[in-house]
Amino acid sequence: MNSTLFKLPAYGLAAIAALALAYTPASAETLDEIYAKAKLEKSLVIYAGGPVTNYEPLARDFEKKYPGLSVTIEGGFSNVLNQRIEQQFKDGKLLADMVLLQTAQDFVRWKGQGRMLGYKPDSFAAVHPSFRDPDGAFIVWYVGTLSYAYNTQAVKAADVPKSALDFLKPEFRGKMIACYPHDDDATLYIFHTLAQKYGADFIDKYIANQPNWVQGHLGVSRSVAAAKDVVTIDATTSTVLNLKKAGQPIEYAFSTVDPIPVYYSTAGIFKDAPHVNVAKLYMSFILEREQQSRIGTYSSRTDVPPPLPELKPLFSMNVANGYRDFVTDEAALTGLRKRFEAAIGPIKNVGGVR
Repeated sequence: MNSTLFKLPAYGLAAIAALALAYTPASAETLDEIYAKAKLEKSLVIYAGGPVTNYEPLARDFEKKYPGLSVTIEGGFSNVLNQRIEQQFKDGKLLADMVLLQTAQDFVRWKGQGRMLGYKPDSFAAVHPSFRDPDGAFIVWYVGTLSYAYNTQAVKAADVPKSALDFLKPEFRGKMIACYPHDDDATLYIFHTLAQKYGADFIDKYIANQPNWVQGHLGVSRSVAAAKDVVTIDATTSTVLNLKKAGQPIEYAFSTVDPIPVYYSTAGIFKDAPHVNVAKLYMSFILEREQQSRIGTYSSRTDVPPPLPELKPLFSMNVANGYRDFVTDEAALTGLRKRFEAAIGPIKNVGGVR
């Protein structure tokens, strides 16, 4: 496991002092005190990466627990939502109160710009140190693992890939799928870890086996479940579990040979959020053990078991947990994106993410 380093821009002494002051915790408030203030604000606007349907059950449960408050969710691709937020910063009209995004580098940059609220909910100490900013400027609330997946009706048990090298086999030519790596940082992280292990030419060999490409991991898993493609190196375990639950012929497979990439959705509240108290209440809510135990994937908390008994505890597996370090290395990220874009071509947007 790699320890997470928070890479912030260089500052002068005065700027460092100002930034430290911005993240000095205020006197602790109880949830009842925050709720009293939140009822005056009434509503909350969340920008969340992925389908809105992923977030609606939790939002509705929050509204039931805290009558008088309403939650609106703007869903979509994280690398589109972040640009909308950047435009709001430029316009001086912030609409989003908090964000739940896969683009971890945005939170590091926004913290450096002094845009994030330093907030530590009661469950802060229960979150693994690699999944939280020490000042509470952002916290991972949803931990995802990237596994292989295959169509159980099209792939025999003996042919299920066991390592990344199996995806170079001729029987999978043109029958495998992944997200566009130059569009999705989690997918890019997969290929980064594999290039470190097998050499940079692994990427060329993989592309030469004619994989198909799509925007979003939901599309990846749906394609495998429908047998449009039969295997993927790039499944989010949670989407596979959801499709399995719905009776679809899809199964996940963790490699025992290659590191299992870990990515996540990071949560943060903007310092100038229009409804900052509702946002604080919601942050506390989604990190409570009760909610973390039913999000359908691994929790960032150390006291919450895996989502299914058949799954091993996260850090008992050979995981690659350097996602934030990877996405905050802008030069390496840009170079790798350009390499895939040159080899694959431009991203084809075929619609939303619902």
